[in-house]
Amino acid sequence: MIIVRNEKLIKRNTQIGKYSGILSIAILGGGMYLSFQYQDQIMYSMVALILGFTLSQIGIFYTNRFGRSPRPDQELDNALKGLDDQYALYHFQSPVDHLLVGPAGIWILFPHLTKGKIIYNDKKKRWKKLGGNFYMKFFAQDSIGNPDQEIDSAIKRLQKGLGNIPDFTLPLIKSALVFVNEFAEVDADNAPYPTLHARQLKKVIRKEAKGDTALPMPVMKTVQDFLGLAPLN
Repeated sequence: MIIVRNEKLIKRNTQIGKYSGILSIAILGGGMYLSFQYQDQIMYSMVALILGFTLSQIGIFYTNRFGRSPRPDQELDNALKGLDDQYALYHFQSPVDHLLVGPAGIWILFPHLTKGKIIYNDKKKRWKKLGGNFYMKFFAQDSIGNPDQEIDSAIKRLQKGLGNIPDFTLPLIKSALVFVNEFAEVDADNAPYPTLHARQLKKVIRKEAKGDTALPMPVMKTVQDFLGLAPLN
Protein backbone atom coordinates (compact mmCIF):
# COMPACT_ATOMS: atom_id res chain seq x y z
CA MET A 1 0.00 0.00 0.00
CA ILE A 2 1.25 3.44 -0.92
CA ILE A 3 0.81 6.01 1.86
CA VAL A 4 0.75 9.69 0.91
CA ARG A 5 0.86 11.98 3.92
CA ASN A 6 0.96 15.77 4.29
CA GLU A 7 3.69 15.92 6.93
CA LYS A 8 3.89 19.71 6.78
CA LEU A 9 0.24 20.11 7.77
CA ILE A 10 0.58 17.50 10.53
CA LYS A 11 3.60 19.30 11.99
CA ARG A 12 1.83 22.68 11.88
CA ASN A 13 -1.34 21.34 13.53
CA THR A 14 0.70 19.56 16.20
CA GLN A 15 2.21 22.92 17.13
CA ILE A 16 -1.23 24.56 17.18
CA GLY A 17 -2.45 21.94 19.64
CA LYS A 18 0.64 22.24 21.84
CA TYR A 19 0.72 26.02 22.12
CA SER A 20 -3.06 26.42 22.35
CA GLY A 21 -2.99 24.14 25.39
CA ILE A 22 -0.13 26.03 27.04
CA LEU A 23 -1.71 29.41 26.35
CA SER A 24 -5.09 28.28 27.64
CA ILE A 25 -3.57 27.26 30.99
CA ALA A 26 -1.86 30.64 31.31
CA ILE A 27 -5.03 32.57 30.48
CA LEU A 28 -7.23 30.45 32.76
CA GLY A 29 -4.73 30.97 35.58
CA GLY A 30 -4.75 34.71 34.95
CA GLY A 31 -8.55 34.77 34.96
CA MET A 32 -8.69 32.98 38.30
CA TYR A 33 -6.11 35.36 39.75
CA LEU A 34 -8.14 38.37 38.65
CA SER A 35 -11.34 36.91 40.10
CA PHE A 36 -9.72 36.54 43.55
CA GLN A 37 -7.54 39.65 43.68
CA TYR A 38 -9.71 42.15 41.82
CA GLN A 39 -13.30 41.24 42.45
CA ASP A 40 -14.48 44.58 41.06
CA GLN A 41 -12.97 43.61 37.69
CA ILE A 42 -15.17 40.56 37.20
CA MET A 43 -15.71 41.33 33.50
CA TYR A 44 -11.99 40.91 32.72
CA SER A 45 -11.80 37.64 34.61
CA MET A 46 -14.88 36.30 32.77
CA VAL A 47 -13.38 37.22 29.40
CA ALA A 48 -10.13 35.48 30.38
CA LEU A 49 -11.98 32.35 31.50
CA ILE A 50 -14.04 32.17 28.29
CA LEU A 51 -10.96 32.72 26.12
CA GLY A 52 -8.96 30.19 28.10
CA PHE A 53 -11.69 27.57 27.82
CA THR A 54 -12.01 28.14 24.06
CA LEU A 55 -8.27 27.75 23.58
CA SER A 56 -8.26 24.60 25.72
CA GLN A 57 -10.89 23.04 23.43
CA ILE A 58 -8.84 23.99 20.38
CA GLY A 59 -5.78 22.45 22.01
CA ILE A 60 -7.62 19.21 22.81
CA PHE A 61 -9.03 19.02 19.27
CA TYR A 62 -5.64 19.36 17.57
CA THR A 63 -3.75 17.28 20.13
CA ASN A 64 -6.16 14.35 19.80
CA ARG A 65 -5.77 14.34 16.02
CA PHE A 66 -2.15 15.35 15.56
CA GLY A 67 -0.29 15.27 18.88
CA ARG A 68 -1.02 11.78 20.17
CA SER A 69 0.88 8.62 19.30
CA PRO A 70 -0.21 6.76 17.35
CA ARG A 71 -2.22 9.42 15.55
CA PRO A 72 -5.55 8.50 13.92
CA ASP A 73 -3.89 8.48 10.48
CA GLN A 74 -1.25 6.07 11.78
CA GLU A 75 -3.99 3.88 13.25
CA LEU A 76 -5.52 3.64 9.77
CA ASP A 77 -2.09 2.77 8.34
CA ASN A 78 -1.81 -0.10 10.82
CA ALA A 79 -5.36 -1.29 10.16
CA LEU A 80 -4.74 -1.50 6.41
CA LYS A 81 -1.20 -2.83 6.59
CA GLY A 82 -0.75 -5.68 4.13
CA LEU A 83 -2.77 -4.26 1.23
CA ASP A 84 -0.76 -4.30 -1.99
CA ASP A 85 0.55 -1.30 -3.90
CA GLN A 86 -2.57 -1.01 -6.03
CA TYR A 87 -3.98 0.87 -3.03
CA ALA A 88 -3.09 4.46 -2.20
CA LEU A 89 -3.99 5.89 1.20
CA TYR A 90 -4.07 9.70 1.32
CA HIS A 91 -3.81 11.58 4.62
CA PHE A 92 -4.57 15.35 4.44
CA GLN A 93 -3.59 15.22 0.77
CA SER A 94 -7.01 15.36 -0.88
CA PRO A 95 -10.30 17.26 -0.41
CA VAL A 96 -10.98 14.96 2.58
CA ASP A 97 -8.74 14.06 5.52
CA HIS A 98 -8.38 10.32 4.91
CA LEU A 99 -8.99 8.72 1.52
CA LEU A 100 -8.31 5.20 0.27
CA VAL A 101 -8.26 4.58 -3.49
CA GLY A 102 -7.78 1.08 -4.85
CA PRO A 103 -9.50 -2.00 -6.27
CA ALA A 104 -12.10 -1.81 -3.46
CA GLY A 105 -13.20 1.62 -4.66
CA ILE A 106 -12.94 5.16 -3.40
CA TRP A 107 -13.33 5.20 0.39
CA ILE A 108 -13.52 8.18 2.71
CA LEU A 109 -12.41 6.97 6.13
CA PHE A 110 -13.46 8.65 9.37
CA PRO A 111 -11.29 7.50 12.30
CA HIS A 112 -12.82 7.94 15.76
CA LEU A 113 -10.98 7.80 19.08
CA THR A 114 -14.13 7.07 21.09
CA LYS A 115 -14.02 4.09 23.43
CA GLY A 116 -16.91 2.12 24.87
CA LYS A 117 -19.80 0.42 23.09
CA ILE A 118 -20.94 2.05 19.86
CA ILE A 119 -24.44 1.35 18.54
CA TYR A 120 -26.79 2.80 15.93
CA ASN A 121 -30.28 3.78 17.08
CA ASP A 122 -32.71 3.03 14.22
CA LYS A 123 -35.55 5.05 15.73
CA LYS A 124 -33.51 8.21 16.28
CA LYS A 125 -31.32 7.62 13.21
CA ARG A 126 -28.09 8.37 15.00
CA TRP A 127 -25.02 6.75 16.42
CA LYS A 128 -24.67 6.52 20.17
CA LYS A 129 -21.98 5.66 22.67
CA LEU A 130 -23.10 3.68 25.69
CA GLY A 131 -21.45 4.48 29.00
CA GLY A 132 -18.86 7.12 29.76
CA ASN A 133 -19.40 10.41 31.53
CA PHE A 134 -20.29 13.97 30.66
CA TYR A 135 -16.79 15.29 31.35
CA MET A 136 -15.12 12.91 28.86
CA LYS A 137 -17.77 13.53 26.21
CA PHE A 138 -17.68 17.31 26.46
CA PHE A 139 -14.33 18.46 27.77
CA ALA A 140 -12.21 15.66 26.26
CA GLN A 141 -14.30 15.61 23.06
CA ASP A 142 -14.87 11.87 23.46
CA SER A 143 -18.05 11.80 21.40
CA ILE A 144 -19.17 10.54 18.01
CA GLY A 145 -20.72 13.81 16.90
CA ASN A 146 -22.99 13.81 13.85
CA PRO A 147 -21.50 11.38 11.29
CA ASP A 148 -24.34 11.89 8.78
CA GLN A 149 -23.48 15.55 8.30
CA GLU A 150 -19.76 14.83 8.38
CA ILE A 151 -20.05 12.16 5.69
CA ASP A 152 -22.38 14.20 3.45
CA SER A 153 -20.05 17.19 3.64
CA ALA A 154 -16.95 15.09 2.89
CA ILE A 155 -18.60 13.38 -0.10
CA LYS A 156 -19.59 16.74 -1.58
CA ARG A 157 -16.04 18.10 -1.15
CA LEU A 158 -14.55 15.03 -2.80
CA GLN A 159 -17.07 15.08 -5.65
CA LYS A 160 -16.24 18.72 -6.28
CA GLY A 161 -12.49 18.04 -6.21
CA LEU A 162 -12.59 14.97 -8.45
CA GLY A 163 -15.05 16.76 -10.72
CA ASN A 164 -12.04 18.65 -12.08
CA ILE A 165 -10.77 15.50 -13.81
CA PRO A 166 -11.41 16.00 -17.54
CA ASP A 167 -13.82 13.59 -19.28
CA PHE A 168 -14.25 11.50 -16.16
CA THR A 169 -17.40 9.89 -14.79
CA LEU A 170 -17.10 9.76 -11.03
CA PRO A 171 -17.84 6.32 -9.56
CA LEU A 172 -19.69 5.71 -6.29
CA ILE A 173 -17.90 7.18 -3.29
CA LYS A 174 -17.98 4.92 -0.23
CA SER A 175 -17.38 5.84 3.39
CA ALA A 176 -16.77 4.15 6.71
CA LEU A 177 -16.66 5.13 10.36
CA VAL A 178 -13.60 3.44 11.86
CA PHE A 179 -13.19 3.25 15.63
CA VAL A 180 -9.49 2.96 16.36
CA ASN A 181 -9.48 2.85 20.17
CA GLU A 182 -8.59 -0.64 21.39
CA PHE A 183 -11.31 -0.34 24.04
CA ALA A 184 -14.05 0.44 21.53
CA GLU A 185 -16.74 -2.16 20.92
CA VAL A 186 -18.81 -1.66 17.78
CA ASP A 187 -22.26 -3.17 17.36
CA ALA A 188 -23.76 -1.14 14.52
CA ASP A 189 -24.47 -3.48 11.61
CA ASN A 190 -27.76 -1.63 11.12
CA ALA A 191 -26.05 1.73 10.48
CA PRO A 192 -26.51 3.37 7.04
CA TYR A 193 -22.74 3.52 6.56
CA PRO A 194 -20.19 0.83 7.48
CA THR A 195 -19.40 1.35 11.16
CA LEU A 196 -16.66 -0.91 12.42
CA HIS A 197 -13.57 -1.33 14.53
CA ALA A 198 -10.19 -0.79 12.88
CA ARG A 199 -9.51 -4.51 13.28
CA GLN A 200 -12.30 -5.26 10.78
CA LEU A 201 -11.40 -2.64 8.17
CA LYS A 202 -8.96 -4.60 6.01
CA LYS A 203 -11.36 -7.54 5.77
CA VAL A 204 -14.16 -5.25 4.54
CA ILE A 205 -11.88 -3.56 2.00
CA ARG A 206 -10.66 -6.87 0.59
CA LYS A 207 -14.23 -8.12 0.29
CA GLU A 208 -15.24 -4.98 -1.65
CA ALA A 209 -12.37 -5.56 -4.11
CA LYS A 210 -14.00 -8.75 -5.40
CA GLY A 211 -16.65 -9.24 -8.03
CA ASP A 212 -18.99 -6.50 -9.20
CA THR A 213 -18.01 -4.13 -6.39
CA ALA A 214 -14.39 -3.84 -7.61
CA LEU A 215 -13.25 -0.54 -9.10
CA PRO A 216 -12.01 -0.86 -12.71
CA MET A 217 -8.26 -0.40 -13.00
CA PRO A 218 -8.43 2.59 -15.44
CA VAL A 219 -10.78 4.47 -13.10
CA MET A 220 -8.59 3.72 -10.08
CA LYS A 221 -5.43 4.89 -11.87
CA THR A 222 -7.12 8.06 -13.12
CA VAL A 223 -8.06 9.09 -9.58
CA GLN A 224 -4.65 8.17 -8.14
CA ASP A 225 -2.82 10.05 -10.90
CA PHE A 226 -5.01 13.10 -10.35
CA LEU A 227 -4.34 13.12 -6.59
CA GLY A 228 -0.67 12.30 -7.01
CA LEU A 229 1.46 9.69 -5.31
CA ALA A 230 3.94 12.07 -3.68
CA PRO A 231 3.39 14.14 -0.50
CA LEU A 232 2.86 17.87 -0.68
CA ASN A 233 5.94 20.00 -0.15
